[in-house]
Amino acid sequence: METTIRLSNNVKEKLDTFKVHSRESYNDVIARITENSKVKIDEESLKETIEVLSDPETMRDIAEALEEINKGNYGTPLDEIEKELGL
Repeated sequence: METTIRLSNNVKEKLDTFKVHSRESYNDVIARITENSKVKIDEESLKETIEVLSDPETMRDIAEALEEINKGNYGTPLDEIEKELGL
């Protein structure tokens, strides 16, 4: 059975951010979200995330790395690292 639901523009825009690809239907998006809401929270991962977010030095390092990426500096190319390591 299919039905039509009315969404505010705000809700529709939020649903758009959950799309895996632009052609994914809202039905698929809502199904995935509701299915994922049944997943048990991984407490260990949550604790690790909180630890990272609580560490000012780590957050500063992440911010600096993001700045470098935004400037186009992606670090040492993989082929150079492989050459240095003799791989």
